Amino acid sequence: MSRENLNTRSRILKAALDLLEASQGKGVRMTDIAKRAGITRQALYLHFSTRGELLIEVTYYLDEIKGSEERLLPSRTAQTGIERLDAYIDAWGTYIPEIYGVAKALLAMRDTDEAAAQAWDDRMQDMREGCQAAISALNRDKMLSSDHSPDQATDILWTMLSVRNWEQLTIGCNWSQEKYIATLKSLARCIFVVDAT
Repeated sequence: MSRENLNTRSRILKAALDLLEASQGKGVRMTDIAKRAGITRQALYLHFSTRGELLIEVTYYLDEIKGSEERLLPSRTAQTGIERLDAYIDAWGTYIPEIYGVAKALLAMRDTDEAAAQAWDDRMQDMREGCQAAISALNRDKMLSSDHSPDQATDILWTMLSVRNWEQLTIGCNWSQEKYIATLKSLARCIFVVDAT
């Protein structure tokens, strides 16, 4: 890809990201994104053939500028399942406030906008894979409680770490970010880790 095409692509992604964060879920049209990026709508479609593709790429672009790979490194390199579980909760729990504007917009559009639903579902599937890796590490270490199968434990952790639950606790209940992370770690250990006593 030429440098000019790369710059145009980055401008498109930044324009879409800015509009999503500002939209509060009111929907963002391809025309609006093209205008904000300073290109024609036709030029926009040369880079992204569908709105769904663009919205998915915006979420990856957000991950790139927020350094999600570096954030996940402690989880991915953890020596034990318990360390991996804690590190994943840290990584995701501290990431939510930084992506909340885009997450809120996609969630608000999700029920009536197929492209937004596609983008949201794609990213939440990636997040679920992180939950699954943490649970698998516990299971590998024989530290996963027998109360739940690995699949059930993954489902529960994925639900516990949802953006909506973070929103309810930190915004609705006015919890601090520190309290949210500490409580989620404690709950996860109570629910998933074998009682060593």
